[in-house]
This record gives sequence, structure tokens and C-alpha cells, in this order.
Amino acid sequence: QAEEELKAAWSRQAEQLQEMGHRELLLRSDVQRAGEQLEAFKSQVMQVCSPSHTGRCVTEQQVIEKVRQISDEHLQSHEREKSLQEELSSRLTKEREVSANIEVFKDSLQKLQ
Repeated sequence: QAEEELKAAWSRQAEQLQEMGHRELLLRSDVQRAGEQLEAFKSQVMQVCSPSHTGRCVTEQQVIEKVRQISDEHLQSHEREKSLQEELSSRLTKEREVSANIEVFKDSLQKLQ
């Protein structure tokens, strides 16, 4: 019975580890997307500030407004990236704990056999 319980616990731990790996991939994708958004914002600023792009001169107020908008978007992106990094770090810590538990279960199962 103890062996069956250990096998069931090991199976649950393995499933949790697999799910955490999937979530980690999603988090990494979100972090990469946030970086890509930042690059897009930089490009937008360059376009707004370039009179040759629009064929007309842009006013100082237009540039200020656009820079403010991009700055706000960047701040939101940065906060999201920070949040995702913290969540990723937390999940990696949990994954290490689960891996350690799996090793303990494996050792216990081998000892029982």
C-alpha cells in the first residue's frame, strides 16, 4: 500500500512539474513579447520625431503627447515584465521543490522495492 501511495504521489508531482514547465514557457513568451513592444515603442518615437516620414513638420506638442503616450505604454510594459519575472522566479523555485520531492519519492520507492 505504501508503494502505491508513493507511486500516486510521484505521479501527481510529475504532473505538477509538467504543468509548471508549460506555464514557464508561457511566461517566457510574455516577457519576450514585452521586450518586442518596447522596441516598437522606440520605433514609434523615431517616426513621430522625423518630419520626413510624415511629409510635414510635427508640432512640439504632438511630439510631447506622443512621447508621453509611449512613455506610459513603456511603463505599463515594464511593470508587466517585472510582474512576469517575479512570477517566473516563483515558479522556478516551486519547480525545484517539486523536483526535489520527486527525487525523495523515487528514493523511497527504490528502498521499498
